[in-house]
Amino acid sequence: MKAVVFAYSGMGIVGLKSLEACRIPILAVFTHEDDPSENRWFDSVAAWAENREIPVYRPENVNQPEWVAVLRRLAPDVIFSFYYRKILGRGILEIPPAGAFNLHGSLLPAYRGRCPVNWVLVNGETITGVTLHHMVEKADAGDIVGQREVPIKFTDTAISLYGKLERAAEELLLEMLPLIAAGRAPRVPQDPVEATKFGGRRPEDGRIDWTWTARRIYDLVRAVTEPYPGAFTGLPGGEKMIIWWGLPESSGGREKEDPPGRVEVEEKGVFVRARDGRLSLLDVETGGKRLRGPKLIQYFQGKEGWTLS
Repeated sequence: MKAVVFAYSGMGIVGLKSLEACRIPILAVFTHEDDPSENRWFDSVAAWAENREIPVYRPENVNQPEWVAVLRRLAPDVIFSFYYRKILGRGILEIPPAGAFNLHGSLLPAYRGRCPVNWVLVNGETITGVTLHHMVEKADAGDIVGQREVPIKFTDTAISLYGKLERAAEELLLEMLPLIAAGRAPRVPQDPVEATKFGGRRPEDGRIDWTWTARRIYDLVRAVTEPYPGAFTGLPGGEKMIIWWGLPESSGGREKEDPPGRVEVEEKGVFVRARDGRLSLLDVETGGKRLRGPKLIQYFQGKEGWTLS
């Protein structure tokens, strides 16, 4: 069985290494050009393939007829998609006789769509996972081959959770790839009633609303902290402040009648009032400067009573 692989990011590397471990030959790798505006914290799929003398293609639109013709000439027995960011059309999915399979970073049918590792944290989930499924024209909707659950800890960020998902994906692939090669891949239909779908995250989605609970604000902070762009709020005068890290407190400080967004400076730290408690600020950035510990307290000295927006 010979494969063509569509892959990107660290999960793409996991998928390629798993195919290599299972001795499934890779005819070609399709990937993306790196976006210079994106913080690329993961290894290069293209470099991995080129180091093994595997042909690499970077089409802008792989569903164009000329690229479908290239895939037909390659004549793969099977196609895999490991975090490739474009939907493969019917013309491609009909090529491999053994089928096409996608690795998705959630427990489908929940969290179909983009950025599931971020969305599960934003929404305060306690369990997520990875799913290998048969590909159909509708994104993330095909029959399930297998899944692995991953617990989400209170302290997990997107990057730590992504690492857990990579390890779970490797375990899942090493179990399921031999079944696919033998033509015995399971097919468990998804229940469309249970399906949820989320889109790609925009910069504005990182804005903090201080009328949320302290826990919900914390979940946003940990979902988009480094290497992602970070959760942010506005200072008086319109300057932006990124909150790279903070922790929720259910109570403490001043009376709960204080308005959401009110800054409270104490000897032990800086806090911002939320709807049902407050967020302890631990690592912020404003004006191009990172502020932690004593420098953070010093910055807010004399600014108690500021209301963030």
